[in-house]
Amino acid sequence: MHLGILGSKDSRYVAELRRAAEARGHRVSPLLFEEFCSTVEHGRLQLRCGMQSLTELDAILVRTMPPGTLEQVVARMDLLAGVEAQGVRIVNSPRSLECAVDKYLTTQRLALAGLPVPDTIVCENTDAAMDAFERLGRDVVVKPLFGAEGRGIMRISDPELAHRTFQTLSRLGAVLYLQRFLNGPRFDLRLLCLDGRLIGSMKRIPREGDFRANISQQGIGMLHQPTADEERLAFEAAKVTGAVFAGVDLMYDSQDQLQVIEVNAVPGWKGLEKACGVDVPGQLMEWLEG
Repeated sequence: MHLGILGSKDSRYVAELRRAAEARGHRVSPLLFEEFCSTVEHGRLQLRCGMQSLTELDAILVRTMPPGTLEQVVARMDLLAGVEAQGVRIVNSPRSLECAVDKYLTTQRLALAGLPVPDTIVCENTDAAMDAFERLGRDVVVKPLFGAEGRGIMRISDPELAHRTFQTLSRLGAVLYLQRFLNGPRFDLRLLCLDGRLIGSMKRIPREGDFRANISQQGIGMLHQPTADEERLAFEAAKVTGAVFAGVDLMYDSQDQLQVIEVNAVPGWKGLEKACGVDVPGQLMEWLEG
């Protein structure tokens, strides 16, 4: 196969995937979003990344979704959709990426599918956010709609701090995304799913003084054997977003009920490989070959 790997130049995940692919005899072309170019001439669509024609590839693995303006983000999704429409396999698909990178859209689709998610209120002004703060029990997690690895997430339980935070975010033109803080066990679960099967599962415990369990935020990961309900819910959540390769985060609330926290369509695996002893790039290549 000729694979394109779309990611940043210094990404360890791009390097690991490239090594795994080349060890199995595949050709690899690293790709960068900023080098994308779309041309329509004489009714024909041509899509390139640098000197590489994207329609000559057998598949593209998306390993990054960098921040950008609304126009840049939309154009990137349009380009990927154009490549997919010309027969190139995209992992994950543009439609699933659009859903998973948008926390509000993911939460909305999960709820419409009847899957359990934390109580969530999304609004655009300070008064509405303060009302949401009260309705959600004066203990909320405020998240950016677009973001990963726990960056930009805040837990707020003080009304004065809440008002100042919401006012600042409103003035910046941000959407206010508030979720009820789950006062359950002090851990979350990351299940890495690939096309309906489980690659690995770990329990993540946040460092002392933090509520975020992300490995990138110094959370501690350990091997976890998921229950049938945990595994089923992870597969259903991935299916709702359309992601075939997904990291699904689950938590238990104070009533010991499972909740879907996030579906990541560009999942990392550094902590999971260490905790579970699995070869994620190797399994991904084997799946692509099949």
